[in-house]
Amino acid sequence: MEFLTTLITNVPPGTAESTVEETKDREAIRAAELAEKGNLLRLWKPPAGPGEWRTLGLWSAGTLADLKEILASLPLHVWMTVEITPLNRHPNDPESGRQGTLAVLPTTKG
Repeated sequence: MEFLTTLITNVPPGTAESTVEETKDREAIRAAELAEKGNLLRLWKPPAGPGEWRTLGLWSAGTLADLKEILASLPLHVWMTVEITPLNRHPNDPESGRQGTLAVLPTTKG
């Protein structure tokens, strides 16, 4: 099953910069591991406000509980607010692998 996540990371005030950098380094390593395993499919960085870390992620997991366990393994998770949206395949999704023809709409000139 696939899930879309919005991850908002807020580092507590007063956290040492060295702690933040070390945690971000561990996060990158863990993200690579999860990508290798097929759990982390994509990450995007949408526009965010000053001092805000927002990430959109596309994940694959057997169940919602599995995904929550995966997300809890991220080093930055202790500073994250997580929103999870389970995704179902749309019948017109070009990635669905469906056989058949797509409807072609007539074009107009002019």
